[in-house]
Amino acid sequence: MKRFLVIALSIFLFQSASAQDEPAAAVKDTSWKFHGITSLNFTQVYLENWAAGGQRSLALTSLANLNLNYKKGNKSWTNQLDLAYGIMQQGGEELRKTDDRIDFLSKYGIQASEHWYYTALLNFKSQFAAGYNYPNDSTLISEFMAPGYLLLSLGADYKPSDKFSAYISPATAKMTFVMNQDLADAGAFGVQEAEYNAAGRKIKDGENSLIEIGAYANFLLDVKVMENINLKSRLELFSSYTEDPSHIDVFWENILAMKVNKYITCNVTTTLIYDHDIDIQETKANGDPKLDENGNPKIGPRTQFKEVLSLGFSYNF
Repeated sequence: MKRFLVIALSIFLFQSASAQDEPAAAVKDTSWKFHGITSLNFTQVYLENWAAGGQRSLALTSLANLNLNYKKGNKSWTNQLDLAYGIMQQGGEELRKTDDRIDFLSKYGIQASEHWYYTALLNFKSQFAAGYNYPNDSTLISEFMAPGYLLLSLGADYKPSDKFSAYISPATAKMTFVMNQDLADAGAFGVQEAEYNAAGRKIKDGENSLIEIGAYANFLLDVKVMENINLKSRLELFSSYTEDPSHIDVFWENILAMKVNKYITCNVTTTLIYDHDIDIQETKANGDPKLDENGNPKIGPRTQFKEVLSLGFSYNF
């Protein structure tokens, strides 16, 4: 991942430096296009003898959306890297994670007709740091490569313009990795859980990976809504052939970037996820589990939703 970012930035800087030395009449190589946005946002609330009440808080969020694309002749190569991380401290509590994402998408296509490409796709998703079941900060529920997702696919990509693409594949392998053995033993994120004997002793470790073969669709939209407002939307759908085809995994992310001036922006990011293999325990505000009519914890697949609003320093490439 770091190598890709270094290569991308090196290409961008090299082209920028070369452009300054070229004669005005020289023809520039426009096969490669690099663009992106990075933002850093900081929020602080300080209270001292505040009659209205409240708590001190400190929050920091960072976001990077980098794109390196190649288009020449009948070949097209699209690369997108999304990184995000956020932390917050409220009152006397310790620092807690509020956002954490690593997402790399790469598509290489050979043109078949005016707008259609035979395409190979690779997608990797994970996170940087450990996640806990707050307010219980002793229960680990995720960390780097727990889960990690790798998707390999062959299909066709419809690209009528640089603003929109629709990729459809009947042959896709989705691999889920859970490299933390405790989480794997518990069967987290859909992997096969550990086996125990009658005395409760583990006789077989939980699986660290799950491989699914199925159909996949990916839709990308990148448009200028109006002056200084840009919308990027990405929708992914996956259906496994080895399970009930009606169980469709959904990943839908939207980034609305609103530019105040050259260095100040407001970003709104929403992420919606549904994965039938992920069981989520419903909890109350105090962290206690919700119970059904039989007194059992409510656990099962749930629609996950996250919204992040940030205002701060930003730089556009």
